[in-house]
Amino acid sequence: MSGATEPHAGWTFITNHARVLAAIAENQSARVRDIAAHCRLTERAVQKIISDLEQGGYLSHTREGRSNAYRIAQGKILRHPAEAGLTVASLLALLAQVDGHHEVAPRIGAVVTEEA
Repeated sequence: MSGATEPHAGWTFITNHARVLAAIAENQSARVRDIAAHCRLTERAVQKIISDLEQGGYLSHTREGRSNAYRIAQGKILRHPAEAGLTVASLLALLAQVDGHHEVAPRIGAVVTEEA
């Protein structure tokens, strides 16, 4: 996991919960400190998000020595009614694809406008 390069202010399209989940998918034995740096969050915020994800059944962990090994519930359905039927695996696949390319080409037929 690479560290954050610059801070960000304002709203974003992807929630912190999705970012943390994607970071864990990238490295299931990542430390909270590393996840926080990767997601540009505080360690406390990451701990709270991990707790939320575990309580929701999206994530579990087992202790392995002094660290945790996380397990993501890939088949779990996303929470929002607008994403009814979409699974955690589909979300992670999309995030991994975007992260791998860092550019997203519009789909054919999509309307794209540029602001001057």
